[in-house]
Amino acid sequence: MSKNSTDLQNKHNTSTDGIFKRTKGPIRYVYIALGIISFGLGAIGTVIPFIPTTPLVLLSVVCFSKSSKKLHTWLLSTKFYRNNLESLTKQRAMTIKSKLTMLAVITMFMGISFIVMIIVSAPFISRAVLSVIWLLHMLYFSFRIKTIG
Repeated sequence: MSKNSTDLQNKHNTSTDGIFKRTKGPIRYVYIALGIISFGLGAIGTVIPFIPTTPLVLLSVVCFSKSSKKLHTWLLSTKFYRNNLESLTKQRAMTIKSKLTMLAVITMFMGISFIVMIIVSAPFISRAVLSVIWLLHMLYFSFRIKTIG
């Protein structure tokens, strides 16, 4: 590593080890705390459907990779990560079971939101926007995310 890149890393209080660009100092502990909280909420989200598991676990991956190589390696080795996100992050693909589960949860909660909008007499435009968002989710997961065995 050149002297200039070492000076740049010291200036920005980060270190680089392969693909990891970790933060040092107090901000490192913020990333660790945020990673633990997001992973915990993501794990709870596997049982409680309205908590979004995938984004929370992906957030924990980013936080752990920025804070600690050891935590990042641990997270990538967990059964939870391998079952839910490994294929999506590595191959941009999901199993049919994962896709159907995700689409069912999205449909259920957007359906509930739609029904509540009808009950409270929300403007038509709100229901139209929600319907378009639901349709875009369906199209994205059906055609942009590959299905693997």
